[in-house]
Amino acid sequence: MERLAPAKDRLLKSEKNWMNGEVRGKIIVFACAIIMIAATISITIFLGQKGLAAFIKNGVSLIEFLTSTMWNPSNQPKPLFGALPFIFGSFAVTFLSALIAAPLGIGAAIFMTEIAPSWGRKILQPVIELLVGIPSVVYGFIGLTVLVPFVRNHFGGLGFSLLSGMIVLSIMILPTITTIATDAMSSLPNALREGSYALGATRWQTIRKVLIPAAMPTLLTAIVLGMARAFGEALAVQMVIGNVSKFPHSILDASSTLTTIITLNMGNTTFGSIENNVLWSMGFILLVISFAFILIIRYLSARRKF
Repeated sequence: MERLAPAKDRLLKSEKNWMNGEVRGKIIVFACAIIMIAATISITIFLGQKGLAAFIKNGVSLIEFLTSTMWNPSNQPKPLFGALPFIFGSFAVTFLSALIAAPLGIGAAIFMTEIAPSWGRKILQPVIELLVGIPSVVYGFIGLTVLVPFVRNHFGGLGFSLLSGMIVLSIMILPTITTIATDAMSSLPNALREGSYALGATRWQTIRKVLIPAAMPTLLTAIVLGMARAFGEALAVQMVIGNVSKFPHSILDASSTLTTIITLNMGNTTFGSIENNVLWSMGFILLVISFAFILIIRYLSARRKF
């Protein structure tokens, strides 16, 4: 029969195994962090180099690029690269979709956390999760076959418009806003509700004057996160927005965004050509704006009270 090792030896072996596991865990965690940081820096440097090449190597005017509405890469002897219609289109569909999705998402969050019984949340939560899992191409295809004809028949125009794009995007970002807003409302301490009721406030007064102001930084974060997703969406918007290089004058006019013009034209350009470099410049603008969204989110997160 094999004898057991002395208790002291077993304790030392256990401590040694614990230390080895601790060291391996730290190495894995630090390696993952380094990879993420390196990937972010690499992408930023690569996009920065490619994005600035059009202005440094090819002599494209930065001011004309940002302010001109003329886009004609095949124009001779001087191609025209005015990206203002695409920049405006990106911001337009993003903010307009947020105007639709924000009230709906926050309202749904308030309903699930403060008004509906337990079964109400059990029904609404799976619906929201289902919207998250639907691929963007499905949203775009439904928008192309249902929404575009509806807009054309009831509002006028061709149907391919900013209005169609903002509706599709608002549905796509609705789950993001609703989920984060629900977590924000659920995380508020019950002492806020109890204190408000103790002072004689009704449920709606408590929601409007106590809970929403307390959760406002997180609610704004949810809206900004939804806008960040909307700003970078390409396929679904491309299928319903019209993809024209003209500056839109109403929400019924066809337009384009930075993402749609990149996806449409990148495959038709030669790597290293002036048009290819200009498209990389648009990608760099998308990256800079994404960083701006992240900074806004960090600022709003720092203002959270709970």
